[in-house]
Amino acid sequence: MKTNHCCENSRPATFVRRFIEVAGWIVPSTILALIPKCPACLAAYIALWSGIGLSLSAAMYLRTSLLVLCVGLILFLAVWNARRLIHKFGQCETTT
Repeated sequence: MKTNHCCENSRPATFVRRFIEVAGWIVPSTILALIPKCPACLAAYIALWSGIGLSLSAAMYLRTSLLVLCVGLILFLAVWNARRLIHKFGQCETTT
């Protein structure tokens, strides 16, 4: 009986690999959840945490950039995981 190569060579994910994969989802989701809605609050938080003062327009651009980056990263991870699962289950089902 011939088995598929994807099922033979699959190695279990190590703890570090799983931790990095989970952290890849948690970090942008947490930033997205904790980012303030108003740019003035973001400027105040940055000034409080780092001592660096931001103008309102700079805080607005920083907030928008963070939102786009986080949403883009979450979408990238979703597509990457979906493609990996489709590839994995698609190859393993063709031999059975």
